[in-house]
Amino acid sequence: MVTIKDIARLANVSHTTVSRALNNSPLIKEPTKQKILEIASQLNYTPNYNAKSLVTQKSHTIGLFFSSISNGTSPSFFVDALKGVNHVISQDYNLFVRGIDDYQDFSTINPLRFDGIILMSQSVQDNSFIYHTMQKGIPLVVLNRYIEENHIINILSDDTEGSRQAVEYVIKNGHRDIAIIEGIQGFKSTQMRKEGYLQALIQHGMSIQPEYSVSGNYDMESGYLAMNKLLSLKKSPTAVFCSNDDMAIGAMNAVFAKGLKVPDDISIIGFDDIGFSRYTTPRLTTVKRPTEQISIWGAKKILSLIMGKQEKVEKIFANTELIIRDSVKKME
Repeated sequence: MVTIKDIARLANVSHTTVSRALNNSPLIKEPTKQKILEIASQLNYTPNYNAKSLVTQKSHTIGLFFSSISNGTSPSFFVDALKGVNHVISQDYNLFVRGIDDYQDFSTINPLRFDGIILMSQSVQDNSFIYHTMQKGIPLVVLNRYIEENHIINILSDDTEGSRQAVEYVIKNGHRDIAIIEGIQGFKSTQMRKEGYLQALIQHGMSIQPEYSVSGNYDMESGYLAMNKLLSLKKSPTAVFCSNDDMAIGAMNAVFAKGLKVPDDISIIGFDDIGFSRYTTPRLTTVKRPTEQISIWGAKKILSLIMGKQEKVEKIFANTELIIRDSVKKME
């Protein structure tokens, strides 16, 4: 059985230094800590959970991971997720926030470093991280994206139904030429929101026009550029469903830049209900996505798992809500 002294010998440090590094002590410099954690991980070192020193074996750190913080994560989504988790996590735990795409490999993701992990998943590319975490036996809750794995607590909003309701609302207001500005290709949210858009069109017997589907990047600039493409079509749409509010705000600005008006000339509807959406001119009609509430539930579940309580492994869907404001025109 591997001991702290074995790790100390290989790392060429004292066993006290190893013990402090494993307990995430601020007294140990980060490079030394990383080196020790990597050696411990390679040796599959496992703390002796039967020892009286059980409490000191805990890292008292919970990881909050995103697919990426720098690419495709809007500031409002990031803040809502952070607020939800932070609302629940007590001062007994440190919250470690990072994007999965920051890692070359996952050797430092181990039980010595994390008591539990909350993953705000946005892409199927996260699956390797999920399986690594499961293999290491770290308690895990996956939020935001539907995953096929049935052994993990999975909490997400029903984006497909929320999008369907949004587009149906536009249809009921008399619109027939309805476009979509999609999110980042490969993100599950992008797929689900497009599915909702298509479902609404099909259910109301409307034709699907490929030129009315334009890719975006979940940021304002891509919404602006996508709207310019739609406005340049021979027959531009009368309404546009944007896969998030950031792109909807960008799309609004593109309309104004052409000397047109929202919703008089073109209606726009968003998704997320970020703080800015109620202060745009006109105020943005959108779908409220309970990101903060999902994060609160996720944090409660991870704390329960860390404490060793039996939690029902299930998929929990949080309801979205259509928020009707002023950016959709009723056609005569």
